[in-house]
Amino acid sequence: MGIQKEASVNWMELALDRLAHEPGVRVCVTATQGSVPRGPGTQMLVFGRGEEGTIGGGHLEFQALAHARHLLAGQTTQTTLRQVLGPSLGQCCGGAVELAFEAVSAADLPRLRQLLMPRRTPLALFGGGHVGKALVRALAPLPFTVRWIDSRDEIFPDDVPDGVACEHSSPVQAAVADLVPGSRVLIMSFSHAEDLDIVVACLKRQRVQGDLPFVGLIGSQTKWATFRHRLEDRGFSAEEIGHITCPIGIPGITGKEPEVIAVAVAAQLLQTL
Repeated sequence: MGIQKEASVNWMELALDRLAHEPGVRVCVTATQGSVPRGPGTQMLVFGRGEEGTIGGGHLEFQALAHARHLLAGQTTQTTLRQVLGPSLGQCCGGAVELAFEAVSAADLPRLRQLLMPRRTPLALFGGGHVGKALVRALAPLPFTVRWIDSRDEIFPDDVPDGVACEHSSPVQAAVADLVPGSRVLIMSFSHAEDLDIVVACLKRQRVQGDLPFVGLIGSQTKWATFRHRLEDRGFSAEEIGHITCPIGIPGITGKEPEVIAVAVAAQLLQTL
């Protein structure tokens, strides 16, 4: 099944698309004290009807929405608010949030694209199988730019999320040489032989450049024990081999369904940021 386009759209893209046709108000958390739902820099766009994004929900957001729409309607000129998250708001966080409000329109799109779109971390995903497809869907709204690599050119779906570049590489491990420094790497090809070739290429690059912070290999403990012995036979030290994470995914999630694995791995990747 191909990936549906809706899976590729995050709230920021939706907000900017709406702003091209209707005015809105950008709401930004500028400062916080104590326990609060979201930190400084959190943003959302509010329109006459509806909004995109969130600054944390609850009565805080309800008040922010109301104020933004008053500003949009010309019923106020106040562009800052400070809210204490106590009993008066029905939120017991106990902290305080300062908000800034800015009326925006299509003319502000270039600037807002820079402000709203998150910095994305490069990720090389080797393998276009079921788990790879599920992972691409799971990563769509997250701050990663995905380079999706497989030795089989026909494996990729017709429609992939924004921020995903599909690449045919034969031999597949050749793509390791020109990965963007700082790339996270996930290895889940269709064969153990390919997986091993990619792991070896990553370890060789890591030995020279040391610029791949995370290299994860899908598989069981048994698979990893076999790989570890083969890597030792190829002259890699225990310290070098220890750079490979296998199995992948945060502990405690044991489901084998592709979507379950994808969620566990996506969470693990977020921990590396």
